[in-house]
Amino acid sequence: MLTPILALVCWTLVIWGWMYATRIPAMNAAHIHPQKAAHPGALNELPSSARRVADNYNHLHEQPTIFYALVAYTHLAGATDALNIQLAWAYVALRVIHSLNQCTVNHVMSRFITFKIATIVLIVLAVRNVLVAM
Repeated sequence: MLTPILALVCWTLVIWGWMYATRIPAMNAAHIHPQKAAHPGALNELPSSARRVADNYNHLHEQPTIFYALVAYTHLAGATDALNIQLAWAYVALRVIHSLNQCTVNHVMSRFITFKIATIVLIVLAVRNVLVAM
């Protein structure tokens, strides 16, 4: 049950590497001094190809925090049946799909649909845990 957490953490670190592999060259090309990045929005002049990877890195620190807590709870509560494990892996797969979309073509409606399905997966996992706790 905990391996999907490790997988999403590793994916987040891949995106972190991708972010710096795109951001630093973009900053150099635009002659932006690193100190200018001290304030939010200061790097908005970077090309979309660099900004969207950074945006995705930030997104991987938002909703996935619920996933991490929920999967840990599922494990600790002993609710690690096959369906819950599949739900956890489905969430990871959906986040990877979301990331690849956002970091490459950035088609907003596709991202939204992927995000919506991932949220439904979290809701189902949460409800299944509530039912076990009752």
